[in-house]
Amino acid sequence: MKLNKLLEKIDYTLLKGNVEVEISDLAYDSRNVFDGYVFVSIIGNNVDGHDYIDNAIENGAKAIIVSKDIEIDKDITIVKVEDTNKVLSRLSMNLFDNPHKKMTTIAITGTKGKTTTSFMIKKIIEESGRKCGVIGTTGIYIGDKYYPNKNTTPLSYDTLKYMNEMVSDKIEYVVMEVSSQALKYDRVNDIIFDYGIFTNLTQDHIGEFEHSDMEDYVSSKSKLFKQCVHGVFNLDDKYFFDMVNMGESSINTYGYSDKADLRVTSMNLYRDGSKIGIDLELDGVIKDKFRVSTPGKFSSYNAMSAILTCYLIGIDVKYISLALKDFSVKGRVEPVHVSDKFTLLIDYAHNGVSTESILTTIREYNPKRIVTIFGCGGNRSRDRRYEMGEIAGKYSDYCIITEDNNRFEEFDDIAKDILVGMNKTDCEYTIISDRKEAIKYAILNGLPGDIIMLIGKGHEDYKEIKGVRYPFDERIVIKEILEEIK
Repeated sequence: MKLNKLLEKIDYTLLKGNVEVEISDLAYDSRNVFDGYVFVSIIGNNVDGHDYIDNAIENGAKAIIVSKDIEIDKDITIVKVEDTNKVLSRLSMNLFDNPHKKMTTIAITGTKGKTTTSFMIKKIIEESGRKCGVIGTTGIYIGDKYYPNKNTTPLSYDTLKYMNEMVSDKIEYVVMEVSSQALKYDRVNDIIFDYGIFTNLTQDHIGEFEHSDMEDYVSSKSKLFKQCVHGVFNLDDKYFFDMVNMGESSINTYGYSDKADLRVTSMNLYRDGSKIGIDLELDGVIKDKFRVSTPGKFSSYNAMSAILTCYLIGIDVKYISLALKDFSVKGRVEPVHVSDKFTLLIDYAHNGVSTESILTTIREYNPKRIVTIFGCGGNRSRDRRYEMGEIAGKYSDYCIITEDNNRFEEFDDIAKDILVGMNKTDCEYTIISDRKEAIKYAILNGLPGDIIMLIGKGHEDYKEIKGVRYPFDERIVIKEILEEIK
């Protein structure tokens, strides 16, 4: 592709060289530049790509795109644009020939529920016999291929590259988690989604390196609904009107409100042996009953958003029903069968708010005991440890304190901080530093009717100690333990 083709629909100034130069790909990280590449000098929170232009040239860049006035003596094409971060998306669209327009695109934003909802939609679509990719917190899923993901929403180049691979793989739908940071910093700039889903909004991600205040957080989230054709909104959420009023999409609603397009008329908890979930009766655009194999009222909201979206894209209700009654997502209240007498669930809860949410939900199922296995990450806020200790102790009947990602701290020091909070409660506990041994102890001592909560790591498949990541997938570890017990 010639550079001028890559620059279509972009306002630019040619500072030096020739836009007829042939290029092979683009990169925004100088370490990923090879012969024939265009280097886009984006400006991040901590790193300015303009500082690495020399590295990019040394690695074989034929052209540089900048947003600052610079002088380079070398014989190379230099193009200036107003904002390199914003044009990265358009450059990537031109490079990959607009792959997002060749699939049905579904974007999900909100504080909680994005990951679970995305996999519910994926399961429903695949149940109907069609192919669906996912881009989100736990990674990128393209058919049988999986790629790890550093951010919930990748930069636009990576997103469009993955979408292009999906098109090549004949995938018809893509579900994408879109974070507030991605919307604020133009990671999905110029992409018009077919459907956008709003799950909920709580006071989270407010701080020096994220959003300055709630107004900024709300404003960032609402940007999605200026970039999608059809909107699917949680009518019960207090920020519903902010999302709708700031958006430009059609409005389709779900919730417990009588005014919702899809609404709950009945929600009951069920527990069947080691399985737990909810039974929903819905009214409105769909009048039907659904069994959902994930627990708690929050699961009803995730399910409704998935049901309404899949209904709007034309999927038969029978496939929706089949998918939801046998559904789980890695690390999100994920059941792992270890016994017919008690239940074991893996969840990513790793702070006070998420721990309280999941444990109070589980308490509604009236277990004989809630046994919580958890730790806290090293080189992180000590306040989080105090809080985790107190919350876990308050809502559990028994706790097993163990390692998480200790990083560069000693486990004993982390455990002491957890006990500051734990000792404010009457909860019984034991300390077992080795996480595998902690899980084994819980399984060996499980009582009929118990629900064992293994929290903190969720979808992670490693544990980080002294700067080294060791393989540690809790599902594999549990299989090993069951073999050892046999």
